[in-house]
Amino acid sequence: MTSVACSTGLDRITTDVPAHLRGARVGLIANPASVDACLVHALDRIANCPDLQLIAAFGPQHGARGDMQDNMIESDDAFDSRLDIPVFSLYGQHRKPTPEMLADVDALLCDLPDVGCRPYTFLSTMVLSMQACAENGKRFVVLDRPNPIGGIELEGNVLDPRFRSFIGLYPLPMRHGMTMGELAALLNTEYSIGAELEIIRMSGWQRELYQDHTDFPWVLPSPNMPTIDTAIVYPGTVLIEGTNLSEGRGTTRPFETIGAPFLDADSFAARLNGFDLPGVRFRPTWFRPTFEKWCGQLCGGIQMHVTDRLAFRPFFTGLAIIKTAMELAPDAFAWRQPPFEYEWEKLPIDILCGTDAIRTGLEEQEDIAALEAAWQADLEAFAKVRERYLLY
Repeated sequence: MTSVACSTGLDRITTDVPAHLRGARVGLIANPASVDACLVHALDRIANCPDLQLIAAFGPQHGARGDMQDNMIESDDAFDSRLDIPVFSLYGQHRKPTPEMLADVDALLCDLPDVGCRPYTFLSTMVLSMQACAENGKRFVVLDRPNPIGGIELEGNVLDPRFRSFIGLYPLPMRHGMTMGELAALLNTEYSIGAELEIIRMSGWQRELYQDHTDFPWVLPSPNMPTIDTAIVYPGTVLIEGTNLSEGRGTTRPFETIGAPFLDADSFAARLNGFDLPGVRFRPTWFRPTFEKWCGQLCGGIQMHVTDRLAFRPFFTGLAIIKTAMELAPDAFAWRQPPFEYEWEKLPIDILCGTDAIRTGLEEQEDIAALEAAWQADLEAFAKVRERYLLY
């Protein structure tokens, strides 16, 4: 497929600054993947724009430099001596900008990549920052960029507000099929955040395009999201974080490689392939994670190979993987215990799913198709609301 040329919100704001922002003192929420098509970072693009005054940077989970590996490893505020600006952490003591951080800012720009999946924390960082701007009378500007796994497919249950957390603040499905700009507009209006919101739209992007069908380069947005292949499976295998299975952290294929010392790789792969799940095949594999769960121990497991992106259903597949592991090793499989992503009481699997119904259904050996049928009405209702906010 020929790559489609796209311009992001970063490209557009730095080549044609809106009149009402000219001369504005701006902060920028960004991370290492916040680059243009030529791999120039957003901080440099904004700093070199004569019509904007860059006075502060803000970093999400994993840090503004992307050097923090794991969950709940707090980042500290820092100072960028090259640009002569403070760098505030939004994943540590504060996950929401404070009034002091915003005191000298006229507008807070957000140029964070997303991977199209509710638990990815950059979405929560954007929402909390939008709330802070509403509370402090600051303009909030989203520099929109592609949803890397396309903007059409929706999948999964809609989050139950009783299970809101930093990995799911509002009722969204697991795979939402929206850009960050579209999500900002939906949440700002539907949940009365009240921010003075502006979205600098992309040009050239079409909803059916995955990021590798554009001319936009892939830069890993977090340490365990090395390729677009990872992003494609992530809306399902992120659930493995809520179990005692390794989700492949500490391997070169995180979220594509799943296993544990108590699983037999051949049996695991054979059982999963026997389901004939659409768009995916499972290869038996053995691996030793270099950190995180089962560090240094030999794990039997599978590597997922997506054969048809459009047919593949990542969330359904993730549930099938968990159900299979539970059946093959009923005495060894376990749910991960808190704390997890600043939640100290609820089970990680429940906040990842945004409900406890999926966990209890799996424990009661309910058919996955029945679980899926139970959330369809809520998913269809969300789809109708979503239509009002699509920009492309």
